[in-house]
Amino acid sequence: MTLLDGKRLLITGVLTRESIAHATAERALDLGAEVVLTSFGRAMRMTARAARTLSAEIDILELDVHDDEHHRALARELDARWGAVDGVLHAIAFGNADAYSGSFVDTDEDAAMQAFRTTAWSYNALARTVAPLMARAPRGASLVGLDFDGAAAWAGYNWLAVAKASLRSINTYLCAELGPHGVRCNLVASGPLRTVSGSVLPLLEKAADSWGGQAPVGWDPDDAGVVADAICLLMSDYSRGITGELIHVDGGLRAVGGHVPEDWRRQPTDLAALTDPRTPA
Repeated sequence: MTLLDGKRLLITGVLTRESIAHATAERALDLGAEVVLTSFGRAMRMTARAARTLSAEIDILELDVHDDEHHRALARELDARWGAVDGVLHAIAFGNADAYSGSFVDTDEDAAMQAFRTTAWSYNALARTVAPLMARAPRGASLVGLDFDGAAAWAGYNWLAVAKASLRSINTYLCAELGPHGVRCNLVASGPLRTVSGSVLPLLEKAADSWGGQAPVGWDPDDAGVVADAICLLMSDYSRGITGELIHVDGGLRAVGGHVPEDWRRQPTDLAALTDPRTPA
């Protein structure tokens, strides 16, 4: 029996093979899950192209997170198909250039609100749609969203960062309200990856180049699989006691104040020379 054997998972946000959502779908299939993707509009073609590289033929359901009829249709389709949903990945974020470039203070209100609606509010909207189906999962269900480190202000992230901060707050409220129905709600904060979304944000491009040399266990900006593994763990029964959390999958960079000191790298601790604590002095 594999980690996600028989789990019924809805995964949003698959656009290219490099995306976290695609890596999650790929890993989930390998671990025994049934998977359905969502997309809409012109992105449907990109999603279909990426889906063809997966190990199984996957259906793609239409979902514009701002369209109430799409939400109703999605709920009806999932109810007819499965009757219950065990896990959902929210991998949806957007902001136009006004939301993340230029002056933070002088950002156009409409741009800031668009970033909030698509990046944060859509998490609640998706939860509202799938929660009744997730409540039917016999061993509890898992809602997972994607975040980025919000511990500091990142130049060039601006109102997308504010939207992500809202996402974290929404997650805590969903945790409290949906928990009694057996639904766990967690976020995964990934280190920078070379994805479609990352390519439009200069700060992520720059961070991707230097992150691996600073993170304690290293970081490969071309490997979304390490984030997918954490998401799959949260989708599994092994996470049945975890909810309301923000889990960092970033090589440990956040834990060391932004970088590993050069002297640690030049003279790493000789572990073999350490005294075995089990051996009397």
